[in-house]
Amino acid sequence: MDQHVINLFHESIEAKMQAGEYLAPLIAEASTMIVHTLLNESKLLVCGNGTSAANAQIFTSNLVNRFERERPGLPAITLGSDFTTQTSIANDYSYNDIFSKQVRALGQPGDLLILISTSGNSSNLVQAVAAAHDRDMQVVAITGRDGGDIASLLDVNDIELRVPVSSRTRIHEIHLLTIFCLCDLIDQQLFGPLE
Repeated sequence: MDQHVINLFHESIEAKMQAGEYLAPLIAEASTMIVHTLLNESKLLVCGNGTSAANAQIFTSNLVNRFERERPGLPAITLGSDFTTQTSIANDYSYNDIFSKQVRALGQPGDLLILISTSGNSSNLVQAVAAAHDRDMQVVAITGRDGGDIASLLDVNDIELRVPVSSRTRIHEIHLLTIFCLCDLIDQQLFGPLE
């Protein structure tokens, strides 16, 4: 059992090192896009399903509250965390509409949609991308595997941070590390290096 745990740690480290080489310039580019959005007094709408929804909430909480330093809160909303709104939309329309209706209601031109998905195939996230484009919003898609259907919807103004591994667990781990990297880079660009 101990060796199995050690092997899991090694698998995680190896996957992160491989993904880090590929993702580093894209994470830097995405952080700049986010900072540009915030400096233009626009907001971030963040969403995902299941564990990706939890990662979306972690990302939003680190922006609205704080990451590694005291600083003003940054405008970010996790879509789908309002259970009443989510179930109302799912009941009256479809579960596929839970994010797109919120993007259309809350999103403004210049805002940024950040979605998190291991497969890139969730219909509700696919529809959220279409809604964001309808609202003249850019998209940062944090995906896995081959990017799925979401990858094909992104345009030249969007960024995909794709974790090219097959294990859902490794993808979630790397997504969380990606979120922490983004938070660190956002803080550095807005508030300077951490002393």
